[in-house]
Amino acid sequence: MKHHPENYLNRELSWLEFNQRVLDLAGLDEVPLLERVKFLAISGSNLDEFFKVRVGGLRLAAAGGSEFVELSGLTIDQQLVAIRKRIREMNQAQSRTLLDQLLPQLATQGVVRLAADTLTPAQSNMLQQIFSKQISSTIAPIAIEQGRSFPLLAGATICMCVRMRRNDSCTMGAPAITEHEAEERFAVIPIGASLSRFVNLPCDSGYGFMFIEDAIGHSLPQLFPNQEILEWAAFRMTRNADIELNDDAMADLLKEMTEMLDQRKVSRIIRLEIASTASAPMLQFLQAATGAADDDVFLIPGPIDLAAFFELSLIQGFPQLKDKPWPAQPSPDFADAHSIFETIATSDRLLIHPYQSFDPVIDFVREAAADPAVIAIKQTLYRTSAESEIIEALVEAAGNGKQVTVIVELKARFDEARNIEGAKQLEQAGVDVIYGVQGLKTHAKVCLVVRKEPRGIQRYVHFGTGNYNESTARLYGDISYFTNHEQLSSDANLFFNAITGLSVPQPLKLLAAAPIDLKETLLELIQAEIEHAKQGGACQINAKINSLVDREIIDALYEASQEGVRIRMNVRGICCLKPGKKGLSENIEVISIVDRFLEHARIIHFSHGGEDIVFISSADWMGRNLHRRAELLVPIADDDCRNRLLSVLAAYFKDNVRAKRLDSSGAYSPVEQTMPADRFRVQEHLYQEAHDLFAAYSNPKATVFRAIRGESA
Repeated sequence: MKHHPENYLNRELSWLEFNQRVLDLAGLDEVPLLERVKFLAISGSNLDEFFKVRVGGLRLAAAGGSEFVELSGLTIDQQLVAIRKRIREMNQAQSRTLLDQLLPQLATQGVVRLAADTLTPAQSNMLQQIFSKQISSTIAPIAIEQGRSFPLLAGATICMCVRMRRNDSCTMGAPAITEHEAEERFAVIPIGASLSRFVNLPCDSGYGFMFIEDAIGHSLPQLFPNQEILEWAAFRMTRNADIELNDDAMADLLKEMTEMLDQRKVSRIIRLEIASTASAPMLQFLQAATGAADDDVFLIPGPIDLAAFFELSLIQGFPQLKDKPWPAQPSPDFADAHSIFETIATSDRLLIHPYQSFDPVIDFVREAAADPAVIAIKQTLYRTSAESEIIEALVEAAGNGKQVTVIVELKARFDEARNIEGAKQLEQAGVDVIYGVQGLKTHAKVCLVVRKEPRGIQRYVHFGTGNYNESTARLYGDISYFTNHEQLSSDANLFFNAITGLSVPQPLKLLAAAPIDLKETLLELIQAEIEHAKQGGACQINAKINSLVDREIIDALYEASQEGVRIRMNVRGICCLKPGKKGLSENIEVISIVDRFLEHARIIHFSHGGEDIVFISSADWMGRNLHRRAELLVPIADDDCRNRLLSVLAAYFKDNVRAKRLDSSGAYSPVEQTMPADRFRVQEHLYQEAHDLFAAYSNPKATVFRAIRGESA
């Protein structure tokens, strides 16, 4: 298909619309207030990472003279202009949401932001004690004298800038001030991460707080005696985190990663956020001191660093302002399992996280570590949690004499430091640690356990769409698939051997792996649907993924649509495909769901003439996943597991509470409910299903949940 830029949406602007959908939840009245604060914090955190990586990468490319034109026809400079315009709009919306909605509504519920000029005597006294004993002992004001260079300040950290001048009225009997002393001067106060962003003060209504910058601002005369404080303002710098890594020499990769983390601390400033209350002189001073270009300055009408509001969303004592708990439910498949391997040997097993507990995944590795019959464990680790139970189990396994091989991806962005520490811990325990694949990120989620049984050597595999991370497993929607299938486990072993042996991979029979044949497999499956359509057979594609960017796949979907294949896409984030465009994509529907849990699972279904082929995958449909990462596309071999995934997919396309539909202009609009009784929220449905499944197992007389079937199921 010929490339026409007007047929594609811009990747960066599409991502910003995803972040807008996150921000929309912060303004939704039906969401509990502290959960809305959380979504505001997520939108801020997302934007921070977007600047560090995507804007940082574009800035590097522009500085290098790149003439790259992306899919929708925009040059790098055009993208940067459009990005900055959209982000300035988003900053305004974030501040309005906080100042006009969240803070006033929180105050009515007893969570009150306190202003310095409204403090009671008791609150003022408490603030004085907190400042004297804690805050002033932690911060280190830095006066910027003439001839003194601006200090190296950490990126992504709240700082304060103070403009002042000598006040001789405060120094009775002191010598008259000189002309130099009478001049205005500046100081900066790095606040740092060791201080909470919120200073808690006694409050009759329940919970009173001040922003840390307001608390310091109120106490500035104590920091700068004999000075007239003219103004102060909060500011924050964002540094480029898209730093090139030279991983040609794999033996030095650990050293390279450590050096790269150090480089991030001093990399170029790509965003300077300043409170919009700052005067022109202060703005000019900060811009000159940091070297920020005009386009990199963002005046923020509300508090800076919204990601810090995660802390406020977690305050205790206000259960009515939070979501009702949805505790992860035990799976009946593993509830009474004497051995997890015996359970898997009887039939494949499927878990839907976070509605069903992640414990069987941890138990899979734990039991393997302790089981005398287990002779080897092979596992990938992309992102792990702090104090990871998975790593502890692998350490135990090595101590018990198992052959343990772990592929640790050191290049998992912003988790590099944690992965480095985990890798060192594993190495010290005697685990064979492989630092990924040269030129690729190992993003596949797979654990292979080899057992010596009376029937011979048996292999058991866990395939996942999410990380081996106990913390995010409670927050991310993902799939776990356990199997003893001979060919799938054989393919998994070949995949590991190719990586650990740094060899040319042998052909896989059922699995498809990136960057070898995963993309080609997807294109072949799409083409097969086209052929079924031409022959009048069953033809349909249903996919749930996080991002859709790859041009060849988009073009193949356009071709399928034109041949009459019905295509339904649930794309959480970036989508460069234009659905519903006349003559191009009239048979393609795209929805996005942003809700309580982060949608992270990738599930793909092809009707394939009525055979209903279903896959889970670690890969999104993006160039980086298909060409620059080691990924897996896993066919679901078991009928029950396959039918359950078809039911899950059907439920996602039924959502009319949190789902938004994408149109060909790139705009998203809520999926309408025909009647209030038709209200259907897929995350609520999946939690209730998990609850009912275990309840029916615990009490056989209970009503069993009835699954939703897809149209082709």
